[in-house]
Amino acid sequence: MRSIKNILVTGGAGYIGSHTYVELKEAGYTPIILDNFSNASRGVIDRLNTLFQDKPMVIEGDIRDTSLVEKTLVEHQCDAVIHFAGFKAVGESMAKPLKYFEVNVGGSERLLSAMKNVGLRKIIFSSSATVYGDPQELPIPEAHPLTSASVYGQTKLMVEEMLRAVYAADREWSICILRYFNPVGAHLSGLIGEDPTGVPNNLMPFISQTAIGRREKLSVFGNDYDTPDGTGVRDYIHVVDLAKGHVAALDLMATPHCTPINLGTGNGISVIEMINAFEAASGKKVPYEIVDRRPGDIAACYADATRARELMDWNAERSIHDMCIDTWRWQSQNPDGYN
Repeated sequence: MRSIKNILVTGGAGYIGSHTYVELKEAGYTPIILDNFSNASRGVIDRLNTLFQDKPMVIEGDIRDTSLVEKTLVEHQCDAVIHFAGFKAVGESMAKPLKYFEVNVGGSERLLSAMKNVGLRKIIFSSSATVYGDPQELPIPEAHPLTSASVYGQTKLMVEEMLRAVYAADREWSICILRYFNPVGAHLSGLIGEDPTGVPNNLMPFISQTAIGRREKLSVFGNDYDTPDGTGVRDYIHVVDLAKGHVAALDLMATPHCTPINLGTGNGISVIEMINAFEAASGKKVPYEIVDRRPGDIAACYADATRARELMDWNAERSIHDMCIDTWRWQSQNPDGYN
C-alpha cells in the first residue's frame, strides 16, 4: 500500500503547479490545491475539472496564514507538501525586495511551522537553477557553489538554507529541493499552459505571443556571448517532464533526508535555436531584434541531471520540438490565455 496519498500543493493553480496537479492525479495521488490566486487564474481550476471530470479540491488562501494551513493539513489528512507558492519575476524582485522576502521566505517559514505543528515532515520545495549564479562549470552539478545576483534568487537560496537548518535540527524530515532550469511547453490537451500576467519575463511565452500577434517582435538580449551563435544558452525542460519529476520525488519521502536535485535535460539551447525551432513547429514567423544585454544575464546554464536519474529513475523525455509544438497548441487555442 502506498503510504503517501494526499498531497497539499501550494501555488497549485500556477503554471508548474497545475501541470503537477495533472501528473499527481494520473499517478493515483489526491492533490489539494492551496492558492491565493495573486499570480494565477481561477480559469485553471475549470480546465482541470474538464480534464478529469472531477472538480479539484481547492483551498483559497495564503501560505502565510498558519492556522489555515494547519487546518487544511489536518482536515485533508495530508501526507506530504509540494511547495510552489511564491513570486518569481527577477526584475520585480529587484524593484520590490520586501514583497519577495515576505512571501517567498516568510511564507515558507510559516508553512514549515504549520507542518511542524501538525507533525508533518515531508516536503518537496520548488527551487531554481538561479542559486548557482554565473556557473563555474558546465554542466552544473548539485555540489556547485551557491550564490545569486537577484533578490528572487536570494529568496530561493534562503529557503534552501532554512530547509537544511530544519533538517539539521530534526532528522525526521524528508526534504527534496528540486532546482529547476527553464520550464517551457504545455499540456498535450492544450487546456493548460503558461499565461504570464503583463509582459512575459521568460523567452518562450514571449516567442509564442509574438507568433500569435500579441507582441510586435521579440527582443534578443545580446548576441556577443561566448556561445556558438552568440546568444544566451539555457537548459529548457518541458513542464510535463518537470511535473513528473515531482511525482518521482515523492518516492524519496519514505526515508529522512535533505537532498538537492537538478531537474533539467542536460542540454543547452540558444535563443536563436529556440526561435528557429518554434518557427519550424508552428509555421509562423517570429520577428526579432538584437538589443543590448540585460544586467546580470549569463552566457550559458545547463544541468548535470545525473542525480535525478540515479535517485529517482527520472529523465527528461520531451524534445525541443515537443516543447514548441505543445506551446503553440496552447497559445493558438488560447490566444488571450485563460481570459
